[in-house]
Amino acid sequence: MFRDVSFDIERRFTTYLAYVLVVSWLVGIGRYWDHPNAYAWQYAGLGSVAYVFVLSIFLYFVIKPIKPPRWSYRMVFVFVGFTSLPAVLYAIPVERFLTLDIAQKVNAWFLGIVAFWRVALYVRFLRKAAGLGKFGVFIAALLPLSVIVVTLSILNLEHVIFDLMAGIRDQDQSQNDVAYMVVFFLSVFAYMVFPVTAICYGIEIFRRKKRDADWP
Repeated sequence: MFRDVSFDIERRFTTYLAYVLVVSWLVGIGRYWDHPNAYAWQYAGLGSVAYVFVLSIFLYFVIKPIKPPRWSYRMVFVFVGFTSLPAVLYAIPVERFLTLDIAQKVNAWFLGIVAFWRVALYVRFLRKAAGLGKFGVFIAALLPLSVIVVTLSILNLEHVIFDLMAGIRDQDQSQNDVAYMVVFFLSVFAYMVFPVTAICYGIEIFRRKKRDADWP
């Protein structure tokens, strides 16, 4: 799963693009196929396809100023797209053979497993594929994540997004107090980490620009 692999982005990007679009589309359909109140575009799997493009753009432009040795939008897009497949876990209709309370807990575990797996791969991607050092990986890993969580918290959407991704539907919030407590602590952690990573981000940009200016 974490073995080193090589991708010929320039020559085989069309093949990778087709794979990413098909897999993210099917995963998107699987996420909502048994949802009783989803929108038409969600049933059609378009949300997951858009997610790949939007997240790739976000990561590309946030990390670009610290100048990784190897960095391109195509490279980021392929990486994000290739992490879509594990989300097929969300298509498992656990509500059909488990009680609602247990099914929601299982879905939350699915969400946690997929999220942890993606973050772990992202860290390895930054180190091995992008060529960042430890300090660069620290910034490039934590800054985007903290920005996303802080933004959702400011917009008061963290529980909404969690409910949507974990398949929690129309039930008493008290049934998911533990899960919501985890979301709360993640939000607090993001608020604590964001200023630190933002400062480090500025320092790294300054250091890179100074290094480039010193080179003939």
